[in-house]
Amino acid sequence: MPTHIADSLTTLTAEQDARNAALLARTPHLGQRIESNVLPFTLDLSRSELSADQDVTLSALEKQAARTAIESLVSLAKVNDIDHLGGGLELIPAFLMTLAVTDYERSHYTIEHGHTSIGYYSALATLGFLDRARVIDGFRRSLDIAGHVSWVPGGTELSSGRLGVMFPVGTGMALGLRGNHGSGSHVICHCGDAGWISGQALDGFNAAAVHHAPITFVMHRNGIQLSGSTRHIMNQDPRPIISSFGIRILEIRSLLERRALFAAYREAFASAQKGHPTLIYPTGWGFAGDAPLTIEDFGQKYAVVDETRAFATENKVALETRVWIPGSLMSFRDIRAMLQCLFYVNDLPGGEAHHDGGMKGRDPQTVLTNRMLAITADETAQLEALRKQAGRKVVTTARPAKGTPNLTLTDADIKDVALPGPEKPVSPRAGSEAAYVAVAKKYPKQLFVVSADLNPSTRLEKAVKLIPAEHHFEMSIEEQAATLLTDGLAFSSRKPQVNVFSTFGAFLEGIAREGFEMWKYQRNLTGVNEGINVLMHFAHVGACTGRDHFSGWSLDWINLALGYLPYLRRFYAPSDARAAFLAVKDATSAYGGHIVAIPRDNLPVLTRGDGKTPLWNATDAWAPVTPFRQHDGAKTAILTIGAPSYLGGEASEKAAARGVPVDVYVVNGFPVDEAFMADLPRKYKRVVTLEDGLIGTVEAGLRGFAAYVAGKVAGNGLELDHVGIVDPQIAPSDTFQEVWAHYGMTADGIAARVVR
Repeated sequence: MPTHIADSLTTLTAEQDARNAALLARTPHLGQRIESNVLPFTLDLSRSELSADQDVTLSALEKQAARTAIESLVSLAKVNDIDHLGGGLELIPAFLMTLAVTDYERSHYTIEHGHTSIGYYSALATLGFLDRARVIDGFRRSLDIAGHVSWVPGGTELSSGRLGVMFPVGTGMALGLRGNHGSGSHVICHCGDAGWISGQALDGFNAAAVHHAPITFVMHRNGIQLSGSTRHIMNQDPRPIISSFGIRILEIRSLLERRALFAAYREAFASAQKGHPTLIYPTGWGFAGDAPLTIEDFGQKYAVVDETRAFATENKVALETRVWIPGSLMSFRDIRAMLQCLFYVNDLPGGEAHHDGGMKGRDPQTVLTNRMLAITADETAQLEALRKQAGRKVVTTARPAKGTPNLTLTDADIKDVALPGPEKPVSPRAGSEAAYVAVAKKYPKQLFVVSADLNPSTRLEKAVKLIPAEHHFEMSIEEQAATLLTDGLAFSSRKPQVNVFSTFGAFLEGIAREGFEMWKYQRNLTGVNEGINVLMHFAHVGACTGRDHFSGWSLDWINLALGYLPYLRRFYAPSDARAAFLAVKDATSAYGGHIVAIPRDNLPVLTRGDGKTPLWNATDAWAPVTPFRQHDGAKTAILTIGAPSYLGGEASEKAAARGVPVDVYVVNGFPVDEAFMADLPRKYKRVVTLEDGLIGTVEAGLRGFAAYVAGKVAGNGLELDHVGIVDPQIAPSDTFQEVWAHYGMTADGIAARVVR
């Protein structure tokens, strides 16, 4: 890398490291290991019903959590900001019950509609996991108490991002828990009545049903979306659609009726243990076909008669007006906002949505002193009795650091592995196949594989036959949900475990990108947003896709991998079958995010200078760069990556025959050692890059491996040249050699470039 660029990046990195350290130092709820001593309020799903005392205790906890949420938004209003207070208040009642049935070993939870986060943090603070003052003053203004659901002590490790994502991710976690713990495994996924219709959500329901995941979905059906009521935005009944996938629908009137909700939780848990995932669906009251209810009935039901009458009078709406009362009330316990939401979903004057909103312009005392937040004498007594009991200890530990030993293979484990020799070309898939088989033989109960009806082509088939049936999940062509399911599996254990998703590179580049995108918002307990313990297996990368067609698919694989490099431990681009074996062996040996990109078609096995000895052996350690051809006096170097690497060797030999010595290095993946890149300008005058992917256009500039190398060495006096694909719009449907030739990627063409 040029000195001025290296110095600049070094300085910027050092400055950022200092800022990061300072931020972490003032963030109390993050770290490697946090032991929490919290209120010992737990519920047993084997009990027949919720006791009267437990009902009262939950009511008290709900009110305390709601007060914390409101006070936090009062604090936020002082800096002229808002948040989703309505949804946060609505989450609290059912979520507190979820916290009470979670053991953080076999049973976990997630929240799909992550904008309900203030309810999440407030409930955790009420139990003692979080400092209440921190939640009030730090919400949306700190690293730990973030604006969406993020991991904190007692919280869900599955940080929420886009709507719908947690359906397949939660399903993956449930399947992983079942594979690791067996009976008693369970995940509760809180969700809204908007995200269920997204593609990944529907695929997630399908995956849960097909693979009998022990998961319960709890829909907070408040009837309100971002820009309108649900029936005006997406007027679809979720029940027939979701049940068509094989999800059991458990209808209850309301999530706010604690005893009925607990009975539904019990039934859903029992169903999950039998392999039947369930959706708890609150119907509410007064819907079409139900007994009619009026505004006056609403006031009576929630003991806010005077407030309801006054609000109806203010807006000139008759108390006899029939309404639908949602089974999950937005802004629950904030009386005026709750009434506004009721009127909103019923298209009545005075209705306002509280999807976005908070305490700006409102009187905090009026809200905090309303009767639905007043704690009764019985509730106070139950809380005092609870606080006198020994606390419940819950330990929250960070995910293992990137590079932590995982499923390692010793030389003894692979002594019988026979890798292809240089006698004839062979697909690199043969090498990756052998590595996965070796891992499956040694660690059958620690290997999980998610497939997309492509195991014969991706060569995962043999390994899958060696692992338990409940460790393999076929997802057909649902590639996006499959990547998310695999992400979920990664959250199911802290022990050594490998979670593989395999499909064609073209699908991972496009359809399945969400599986990578999720890594961007998965914050570890250490405060770092990082990739998770998943191996994404790209098959058929580059132009090595057979004679089916040429559409420009799978030509952006290097750019994609480099873009996600901050979230990866390593990205592998093997150039032959033996290198592919080493790539998989190395990827499975350590914890972290990995991409393994395997060409499809038959390629020569690379050899040393004698043309007979393979460049790699099964017992070798993976290295980011391997010298391929070395010649005395060489002032030009070819840096190759992936399938065309053998062309670099042939070009070097042709150049040598013309009296021009050229060295060749095979780059096996990223990150590349900085020392190697820094040494290039000291050894050579010219560097040529060679790759089977998009390297940019005149208008857009360099991309891919070419851009990576240019950024590292530009300004140091090196002459640069690049060989790759600049215009994917027109190409023949032919073998990969003919496609390469169409783009000037031949040994003769490369030799001519380095000789001239």
